[in-house]
Amino acid sequence: MDNAKTVATQIIEFNKQLHYSGNLPDDFRVLNPYFENPETLIVMEKFYNKYYDDTAPRKFIIGINPSRHGAGVTGVPFTDTKRLEHICGIPMKSAHTHEISSVFLYDMIKEFGGAHAFYRQFYINSPFPLAIVRRTKENKWINANYYDDRNLFAMVKPFMIESLKKHISLGLDTTNVFVLGKKNATFIEKINKEEHLFENLTILDHPRYIQQYKSRDKEHYINKYIGVLGT
Repeated sequence: MDNAKTVATQIIEFNKQLHYSGNLPDDFRVLNPYFENPETLIVMEKFYNKYYDDTAPRKFIIGINPSRHGAGVTGVPFTDTKRLEHICGIPMKSAHTHEISSVFLYDMIKEFGGAHAFYRQFYINSPFPLAIVRRTKENKWINANYYDDRNLFAMVKPFMIESLKKHISLGLDTTNVFVLGKKNATFIEKINKEEHLFENLTILDHPRYIQQYKSRDKEHYINKYIGVLGT
C-alpha cells in the first residue's frame, strides 16, 4: 500500500486505468463504464472519497464480475443507481438502474450498521472488475460471468490474477477473504492454489442467488452474512 495516498485515491487510480485488451471468445464483450459514461467516473470518485478517505486496512469481499446494471453503470460493486442515491446520497443523472444483488447487499449493510460502518471495514470488488456480456441466439446482450465459458476463463485469467494482486496492494487483509458464490469460489480457490494470494477463503451465498431464489429466507441470510463478516 502507498502510505502517502488514501485508500480512496488508490482505488480511483486503479479504476481510471482499468482496461482489458486481451482476447475474448466470439459473442462475448467487456463493458468498461469508466470509458463509456463520463458520469460514472464522477459518481465513483464521490463514493470512494466519501467512504474510503483514510489509510485503514480492510477485509476483502470478492464478487464475480460486475453486472451491467450495477457496477457496470455506477462503477461501484453491487451498487445500482437506486441505492447509490438513496443510501449513499450520490445521485446519477445519466442512468437509472435496478440490480437485485444490490437490494440484498444494502439490506444487509443496513442491518450491519449502515454504509459508513460497513465500508470502513470492507472493500468489495471482483477478480474481473469489468462487466462481461454475451450475445444470445436472439442477438440480445445479457450478463455473463467470467466462468460461463471455459475459453473465456482461460483468456481472462491472467487479467484476473493481475487485478487481484492490485486489489491486495490497497492494504487489504489477506488472512481471511470472503468469496461470494459457490461456483465463483471454485475458481478463486484454483487461482489461489497457484498464486498463494490468501490464507483462507470463506464462502458465502451470492446476493443474487439469495434475492432471486431464497427471498423468503432473506433475514436468515442477512444474519448469516453479519455473523460471518463480524468474526
